[in-house]
Amino acid sequence: MSSEQVEPSDATISDSTYEFINAIRNRVGTVVVGQDVVVERLLIALFTSGHLLLQGVPGLAKTLLVSALSKSIDLEFSRIQFTVDLLPSDIIGSEILDQQTHEFRTHKGPIFTNLLLADEINRAAPKVQSALLEAMQERKVTIGNENYSLPAPFLVIATQNPVEQAGTFELPEAQLDRFMLCHRLEYPTPSEEKEVLRRNTELGVRREGAGAVARTEFDVLDEQSVADRAELVKAMEAIQSVHVSDTFTDHVVDLVNRTRTHPAIELGCSPRAGIALIKSARARALIHKRHYVIPEDLYALAEDVVLHRIRLNYEALADGLTTVGVLRQMLNEIGAETNGDGEVLA
Repeated sequence: MSSEQVEPSDATISDSTYEFINAIRNRVGTVVVGQDVVVERLLIALFTSGHLLLQGVPGLAKTLLVSALSKSIDLEFSRIQFTVDLLPSDIIGSEILDQQTHEFRTHKGPIFTNLLLADEINRAAPKVQSALLEAMQERKVTIGNENYSLPAPFLVIATQNPVEQAGTFELPEAQLDRFMLCHRLEYPTPSEEKEVLRRNTELGVRREGAGAVARTEFDVLDEQSVADRAELVKAMEAIQSVHVSDTFTDHVVDLVNRTRTHPAIELGCSPRAGIALIKSARARALIHKRHYVIPEDLYALAEDVVLHRIRLNYEALADGLTTVGVLRQMLNEIGAETNGDGEVLA
């Protein structure tokens, strides 16, 4: 795949947009150590209105990351702690009978917000998880007989613990496909973890009346935002001027079709995967101050876009194959077919 470079066709990408991106990354960096890739994925989701699923064991700062992002931009923020006894009406709202007027009135749930944090989404029953499907795809919900549009922008950032832990339910394929990205968080490096411990020892205590409580990383978050919605809209518009070559599009189509015909894959990608690759690649190019996408964007984002959309068949699992290994094999084949012009994964 050739890394075709073009001159920007639109001058809408201004220095203020890059300053806006840097301001957000710096704000999040004040409370979260490392995790630069995760912050990049958060920005990609935010700039493209694509939903994001963060997967990792407890304690990797998933909730802290989303909280830091919400307080960096002037957006409405809601958080839902998913539990096994949660009901769909607890998310989208319901009709309530007014005892004085004897008429039903609509009580809107926490989903009516700009940034919705669905914390530990896989701890809720599948019926509750499905309550998000209409909202994630169509940006509207149905309460009673009425349809209600959700605020703009609307973004779901969900966190989940690995499904092998007790008390969790695996997300259905229909809902997984609606997440543009699924990023898997890793443990911090020893140097990063040392910095986490150092910062924690300096948090101190917070006085409350005659008593006090030990401060946490959430207490460090500054309520003052560093950007407003106008800057966010400018960044979203700037992405539309990022050039996508026909060659890049061909390789996206090639990768998606390979997932449908690979002998080890039982369930391949839907067309949403190709759309997600293009949209997220343009956003990543903007974040890296480019007016065009390059092969590196495809390789960097492929796992987050593709892995949660494919399922291996029984024979492949019995042979010890993994979705990561199969995907990297396909990417290597695509790279090899470009006669060395593209970056080939090791």
